[in-house]
Amino acid sequence: MREMALAMDEAVQDSLRALDVEELRRKYWEQGEFLALEHLFPPAVVDELVAEVHQVRPYVNRNYIPGHKKGGSVSYYILTEQAPATIAFYRSPALLTLLNHLTGETLLRCPDDDPHACALYWYTEPGDHIGYHYDTSYYKGARYTLLIGLIDRSTSRLECRLHTKDSQRESQHLSLATPPGSFVFFNGDLLYHAVTPLGKGEERVVLTLQFVTNPEMTPVKRWFSNLKDAVGYFGLPALFRRAPRMSTPR
Repeated sequence: MREMALAMDEAVQDSLRALDVEELRRKYWEQGEFLALEHLFPPAVVDELVAEVHQVRPYVNRNYIPGHKKGGSVSYYILTEQAPATIAFYRSPALLTLLNHLTGETLLRCPDDDPHACALYWYTEPGDHIGYHYDTSYYKGARYTLLIGLIDRSTSRLECRLHTKDSQRESQHLSLATPPGSFVFFNGDLLYHAVTPLGKGEERVVLTLQFVTNPEMTPVKRWFSNLKDAVGYFGLPALFRRAPRMSTPR
């Protein structure tokens, strides 16, 4: 596991080496704590993650909330057991260094009792979608979302509305594809976003990674957050599971 983690971090470093990080940071703040890059991670990284997408297909939990969302998900708990490359990617120090520089914060990975810390979103049936929402933080600190495109054979789009909470800025609308290797990073409390319905015979799979400035959460909010994720994403058994403790530093 340690060897895989080191190899993944080295591959991520190679992917990021040519970036103009200062320019990306400027763009991130200009867009209201939002940044989208169509092609960031190369096949050397993406192919390992996609291989694990296929490996965890049997564990997809289908979910449906009338009027809001329909799709499938695989939780952090399953990924820690079945997808070591995906977990190594989430825990890459090089990736975290980039996100820290963009935000100016010291970000932390979510605790091991958060099923949403690192998860897969699965859109495979006609009409799979999610309605407009914010990634509201129940943590004591801010919550940031990183989406990595893995499979996108679809007409489905990530719809983003920027500056909706900034009275000094005009709202801006973006409609984005998420091809393999794409990168979308944002402050969850600030971006109003949705995913348009999937068409017949299409497929879209996205990796979501969550980071926080303070990993503390009250027991009541933790229960509510896990209940929401169980109903909307991972199924009720996720309420009673825990990911194995990871031995490498957070």
